[in-house]
Amino acid sequence: MNNWYNFFQKNTISTILYPYKQTDFSNPYNNSLLIYNFQHKEKSIDIYLSTSKDINLHDLELLCDAVGWVRRPFRKVKIAIEYSFLTVSLFCIQKNNQKQLIGFARATSDYAFNATIWDVVIHPEFQGKGLGKILMYKMIQYLRSADIITITLFSDPEVLSFYKSIGFIIDPDGVKGMFWYPR
Repeated sequence: MNNWYNFFQKNTISTILYPYKQTDFSNPYNNSLLIYNFQHKEKSIDIYLSTSKDINLHDLELLCDAVGWVRRPFRKVKIAIEYSFLTVSLFCIQKNNQKQLIGFARATSDYAFNATIWDVVIHPEFQGKGLGKILMYKMIQYLRSADIITITLFSDPEVLSFYKSIGFIIDPDGVKGMFWYPR
């Protein structure tokens, strides 16, 4: 437990997170958190975080296409999101007042001890700006607030260093993941 306390005490991400409050309840962004403002392509952009499972599947597919992931059937993606313990998305507002999905992650859990983080993705135009760390820190923070003790994830080899930099350990105590595939 002490390791988690140290993890959140040392991170500086929480200093830039603050609630985005709306009084207009017809506004679709009122369940969002304004987390970041930065210059992008010579304009100021606000980045919002949401834990709503109401994800536009077409937008998610476009985001996954942008990073070169293999397409998955909408029906299955919808079920995966619906049965996830937690989803966190990052978006910005375009000139036409439409949301652009720029980041996403989800977690499944046994609701008591363990959770696994899946589908972590940041749009390539927004990579390298700290948004992946913010997304992961918020995922971990929400999971820890639900008293989840063990958080795991699967990673492509080229991003292992990213996950190591935020505290994930490869094969802790020699533990190995195992997989079963149909023949």
